[in-house]
Amino acid sequence: MDGILISSIGSVERTWTKWALMRGLDPGRTLEIAHGRRAVETFAMLRPDLDGEAELKIVEEIEIADNEDLRVLPGVLDLLKALPSERWTVVTSATERLARARLEAGGVPAPRQLVTADHVTRGKPHPEPFMAGAALLGFAPQQCVVFEDSASGTQAGRQAGCTVVATTFSHPAERLEAAHHLVADLSGVSVQAGAEGLTLRLTPLPARD
Repeated sequence: MDGILISSIGSVERTWTKWALMRGLDPGRTLEIAHGRRAVETFAMLRPDLDGEAELKIVEEIEIADNEDLRVLPGVLDLLKALPSERWTVVTSATERLARARLEAGGVPAPRQLVTADHVTRGKPHPEPFMAGAALLGFAPQQCVVFEDSASGTQAGRQAGCTVVATTFSHPAERLEAAHHLVADLSGVSVQAGAEGLTLRLTPLPARD
């Protein structure tokens, strides 16, 4: 969701910086670990002495209240209009409450069902979230395409057996080596529906010397 459909990077960074300072942690290291991971796993890595569920409520409330500079990313609305509603979903490390609040604030249509931090026991980079997403859609992971912007997300998609397309929104290309394809954003992706299913066309990043 974040970094693919919408950008709430400002809110994310402000929230985790605030939480890190509240808990005596380095904000830079906290942000590096938190991106693309479930909050409860970030707490477990950085402050295992704290009650993760209590910390989650604190972070969730801060994030939901902060929609400043949230925006829809390029190509998103056109791509979603072209996709049959039953053929895509959101797999996110955010809680369902936060995910739906973010999508609504950005004016992005939300799927009826989505996979969030509340629905899995192991978050990215574990493959469980994308395996759950594939099951929700009724397909094998090998039949699914994952769009990700984080290192942990691309690793999770690859390990699940999906084809992984990464954007360079939040991480440089060298951090996204688990992806099969790299694009700048979703404006480089088009879809056509036919008798044989969906055909995706990608505009890859220019090759580097």
